[in-house]
Amino acid sequence: MNKLWRSGMILTAVSFLAGLGNFAFQAVVGNQLKTSGEFGLMNTTLGFVGLLGLPLAIATTAITHYIARFNFSGDDARLRGLLAGCRKFLFRLTIVGSLLAIFLAKPLSEFLHFRTGLALAALACALAGLWGGLATALCQGLGWFKRLALIGLLGVGLRLVFGWLVVLKFPAAEWAVLASGVGVLANLVLLFWKKDLARPADPVSPWNRELVQFFIVATACVVGSYLFLSGDLLVVQRCLSQHQFSQAELDAYTSAGVFARALPMTVAPLLIVLFTHRSAVHTGDALREQLKLIGLYAGGLLVGAIGLLVLRTFCLKLLGRDTPEAAMMIGPLAFTMIFVALLQALAMWALASRWIKIALLYGGLGLAYWITLLCFGNSPADLLRVMPIMAGLSFGTLFVFWLTAMRRHKPISSS
Repeated sequence: MNKLWRSGMILTAVSFLAGLGNFAFQAVVGNQLKTSGEFGLMNTTLGFVGLLGLPLAIATTAITHYIARFNFSGDDARLRGLLAGCRKFLFRLTIVGSLLAIFLAKPLSEFLHFRTGLALAALACALAGLWGGLATALCQGLGWFKRLALIGLLGVGLRLVFGWLVVLKFPAAEWAVLASGVGVLANLVLLFWKKDLARPADPVSPWNRELVQFFIVATACVVGSYLFLSGDLLVVQRCLSQHQFSQAELDAYTSAGVFARALPMTVAPLLIVLFTHRSAVHTGDALREQLKLIGLYAGGLLVGAIGLLVLRTFCLKLLGRDTPEAAMMIGPLAFTMIFVALLQALAMWALASRWIKIALLYGGLGLAYWITLLCFGNSPADLLRVMPIMAGLSFGTLFVFWLTAMRRHKPISSS
């Protein structure tokens, strides 16, 4: 476990550098997209990309959990068979997910009123992300956090270079969105370790009653996380089509959202480590390590929030969108994202612990949160008023159930 911890800390540190690279991308592209609304459209489209990529994100979470369990149990023969079976399953699911994304892209983009070019760019990024997710699942389950960190850095570099060179020549949201798809090509570096992935074994199907049940629960968790983190972007895009948002308001809102959403994204690598760690073992000693991770996660979140509120004017200047409207929006959005990040931590703990009812509750809370935004978020002011309240109520509800489960499930001693 100490090796896992060290690798996880390396992933977290490198992911922080990757986060700075993504900020640099937003700053470069933000200053190149001078036409009003284009920067906002780029960010709402990236939210749409996440929606199209949900099927494989769900499968990735479920498969990571099972690979981690067998990887750290020492059952090498079963692990090799499971890896072979998971590769086969994920490959097929990726094909199905790609076809599903192609099929759903048009009706969803019409519902959200994305223009044709943006819908096609989103589809291209979603397809690239689906295939990149196949590699990510195997790396997370095996605890290859150093390799994930390398892929993350390479991906940010590709995204930044493409965005800088191409968007400079073609200043439109479509090309900025495609830069994220280009960044996914960094996953090809895993070809250098293909021998480690292709361990000889007879494929063992990962499908059984237990996995089907876990897959359903993982669906609730992944969808809930998406709705809490990015669901408001879909609402904003919908409101824009109905002329409830102006182009200037869209730019201001998404500019503030770039930095607010960075709070949970910056500390998210710690959740990857926590999920793998918790999926593998629940002993008393491991529990202490996992609680340390939660403490480090909450501490990093608090420091980031304070820094953002202090430096918000400077941050917005980097994007070339230093307006009073955007500055005023950062506070409520940051407050919301603190609750969202804490919700994600509790949900990942519950999912890795196989606390099914709590994981399903989290998914239900995410759906209720998004429906409330859809019904009452008719303007930026309405959204910023509703989001912190709903996120706070959701966190309070989930925290009570999480504490109850912690008291009920006493850890097994490792001695």
